[in-house]
Amino acid sequence: MSPDTLNSLFSLLIGFAFAGALASGYQAMAERPAGFGLLQEGVAPKTFAAVPFLVFAAPFIIMRNTLRGARIERRRFEFVMMATVISGFWSLMSGTFFMMTLRAAGVLG
Repeated sequence: MSPDTLNSLFSLLIGFAFAGALASGYQAMAERPAGFGLLQEGVAPKTFAAVPFLVFAAPFIIMRNTLRGARIERRRFEFVMMATVISGFWSLMSGTFFMMTLRAAGVLG
């Protein structure tokens, strides 16, 4: 496995782990699952604070909603696969950003 491939895989996994940690932390504190409905609460500081949270928690929320929809609503395979690819790409990008931030802070070498 090339170093670039390994770095991308690590970023993908870090992105999903970070998204899951954020969404689980929100659920533990708010006693309800995180969702994109946080953006529909009107113009308020809470809504603006939800945007950066949702940017990083979105891969987990997308996959949770997709897997629930596949099981409950019997969604087609193509829809589930498309949502998985979108969630994976989003996770790769947020994981890359997170890794770059850690490198800039000097935490990673």
